[in-house]
Amino acid sequence: MKPLKIIVLAKQVPDTRNVGPDAMKPDGTVNRGKLSTIFNPDDLHALELALNIKDRFPGTEVTILTMGPKRAADIIREGYYRGADHGIMISDRRFGGADTLATSYTLVKGIEKLAPFDLILGGRQAIDGDTAQVGPQCAEKLNIPQITYVEEIESITDTEIIAKRRLDKGVETLSSTLPCLMTVHESSPHCRSREAKRVMQYKYARTLTELNSKSTSELIHELHHKRPYLTIPEWGVEDIGAEMEKIGLSGSPTKVKSVESIVLTSDENKVLKDTDDDIELMIKELIENHTIG
Repeated sequence: MKPLKIIVLAKQVPDTRNVGPDAMKPDGTVNRGKLSTIFNPDDLHALELALNIKDRFPGTEVTILTMGPKRAADIIREGYYRGADHGIMISDRRFGGADTLATSYTLVKGIEKLAPFDLILGGRQAIDGDTAQVGPQCAEKLNIPQITYVEEIESITDTEIIAKRRLDKGVETLSSTLPCLMTVHESSPHCRSREAKRVMQYKYARTLTELNSKSTSELIHELHHKRPYLTIPEWGVEDIGAEMEKIGLSGSPTKVKSVESIVLTSDENKVLKDTDDDIELMIKELIENHTIG
């Protein structure tokens, strides 16, 4: 079995699991400055699947590809710490405001620049949008087969991959030719922890934008001169040959009419016992207020 070239699509997202009272602005938009950012959880599952394949087939290379603002370089470093070999930042203000269509187009232009590849892995969905559209759209644009909701890789040959996918009512086993794209389900193994040795090796990895920051010390500049692998490539619109009308807001047909912040409160509560009378009372009340029935 030959070594594989794997691309992992990853996204830095607001930590929507820890939303405070300042998460929304008065105009109804997300106040991203008040939300901490994390490595999208499903994408971490995808990274683990890629690293597991790397363990099984020596010589396999794992590249993280992310699109986002400059601070999204944090997840590339996080990928390095856990075992990824390379990382690419797609970042340009002109990519801002992209919906899933424009995002998938931009990612595909980056993937084409990284070609050839054997396998593309990404999380099932991102927790800030929950659309689960970007992965499948990338596969369609690349004209390659796709398997969604992947939980486990059963086998891989030079030309075929067999995987189990998790569905609502069970598990399905599918095969696909290579190259292909897979989106990974949260039921797959959790991503391994950081390796202390790799943290020490890559903790000064920086993009060119970060290197040009006034806060970057001379020590880091010297390290990058001696160790070129620490410089994270940063691609803009021209680097990937993207068409302006297909990126950012201009390439996004999805329009959000309004966003409403809804806070659920409880004015009263009722304690019920596990008796037949109380259970019957609860069911009647739920039917009357149309919660059920």
